[in-house]
Amino acid sequence: MIVQTLSKPGEYRDSVALMLLARELSALPGVSDVAVVMGTPANKALLRQAGLLNDDAPAASPNDLVIAVKAKDAATARAAIDKAQQLLAQKAASAQAGGAARPKTLRSAIRATPGANVAVVSVAGQYATAQAWDALRAGLHVLLFSDHVALEDEIALKEYARAHGLLLMGPGAGTAIINGVGLGFANAVPRGNIGIVAAAGTGLQEVSTLVAKAGAGITQGIGVGGRDVSQAVGGIMMLEGLKALQADPETRVIVVVSKMPAASVTEKIVAQVGQSDKRTVLALMANSKWHMANGKSPYAIRHTLYTATDLHETAALAVALSRGESVEVARQKLAAEDRALAARARGLRRKLTARQRYARGLYAGGTLCEETLRLWQAALGEVWSNAPLDPRFKLPDSNVSKRHSAIDLGEEEFTVGRPHPMIDNTLRVRRLLQEARDPSVAVIALDMVIGYGAHPDPASELGAAIAEAKRIAAKKNRELVFVASVTGTEGDPQGLSRQTIALRKAGAIVLDSNAAVAKFASAIVQ
Repeated sequence: MIVQTLSKPGEYRDSVALMLLARELSALPGVSDVAVVMGTPANKALLRQAGLLNDDAPAASPNDLVIAVKAKDAATARAAIDKAQQLLAQKAASAQAGGAARPKTLRSAIRATPGANVAVVSVAGQYATAQAWDALRAGLHVLLFSDHVALEDEIALKEYARAHGLLLMGPGAGTAIINGVGLGFANAVPRGNIGIVAAAGTGLQEVSTLVAKAGAGITQGIGVGGRDVSQAVGGIMMLEGLKALQADPETRVIVVVSKMPAASVTEKIVAQVGQSDKRTVLALMANSKWHMANGKSPYAIRHTLYTATDLHETAALAVALSRGESVEVARQKLAAEDRALAARARGLRRKLTARQRYARGLYAGGTLCEETLRLWQAALGEVWSNAPLDPRFKLPDSNVSKRHSAIDLGEEEFTVGRPHPMIDNTLRVRRLLQEARDPSVAVIALDMVIGYGAHPDPASELGAAIAEAKRIAAKKNRELVFVASVTGTEGDPQGLSRQTIALRKAGAIVLDSNAAVAKFASAIVQ
């Protein structure tokens, strides 16, 4: 095999368009691997690890487009690069061609759709703030999907929104479901009487889809962005979203989902819960014995407040409360399910070699990765990650796992200049095969998040990779366990059952929730 690369200085292209181009080139005869990415340091490191970096590419800057091809010979590689340039030119020409006129600014879009009351802003971070201001000043609620918005801008936007009775969801708010309409990455969930406010995008998706799987539904799903619950921002939109759900006559039960807020924000959330008689479930992605700054436990604040230690329990409690059923019965059922999983895990453990001691997690959803880290840390102790709970366990190289590891492939280091792993499975497939070659790995845990905006058929790619990884292990006389969950519903474009069946056919064990996957995987290696 031979590798050829081409760097195109100053040529920026949308990461999703580059992903589709790479897929088209990969199908060419004689081509074994292709990458078409921006020349960021993280992307170049990934190219080097994949054997796609030759002497021409290291000089590329983050503003340069890099085309890398591995092919059977030089002529085939050069033909693929020529094809790439041809396709890039065609796409640029078609984008400039005619067609239906589209608004070129937010202001012209507002004039064209006078009935709209929500704007979705998804542009590069340096431009996002100005667009969000335009939308707020026009009286629109905003889903600010963009990242890289300055902290002081986020605070100013949210203070303005609060003063004018508007929601500023974000920045970095990947998910919302407003009046049944999914914004960003969202799922087809039925209407019901459970309202969710979340500073965790995939956390909102996980809870809302688990609610749907249980036969219940939601009123609203309000995503506020992960930084909202920091000390600096103070939970401005978390509190506004909570107030909105408390005032909503259709919402009977409220769920608050967040990565661990600042202590002062936790106090504010609990205090606001106390302003309503609506039963509220807190899922703050923390250890079960968390406390507020004043030393009081939130368990004792009001009889309307319930706490959950994982997202599966969160959904189960919310559904029970929405139906007037016993919370304790719901918890007992979950405990029985955990015991059954542990017994099943012990049976699988006996099939492993003595060297197979470690669990590895490869995640598209940041909240799901963090949930796994918390559950594994409680069960296994030391867990390494590129986004660790404890900075002592930050991986020296995010591309190389160590002992028990859970990797968030949606972190910025992996997504600058390339699509999010909910859209593009390339990085996860490569990492999955890399982990399969490690003789110390016993189990690989995966999430699969489907729904609007996500990959149209992720199981087709991940399933093939799982089957290949199991073949790699079998050649070395090793059993390799794959365990996964699918965050989604039957109503999603990809279809929950279709994705689940495909994963199981590939040899994966598919469980109902990410929390169940994490518990099962840790039980195998305990």
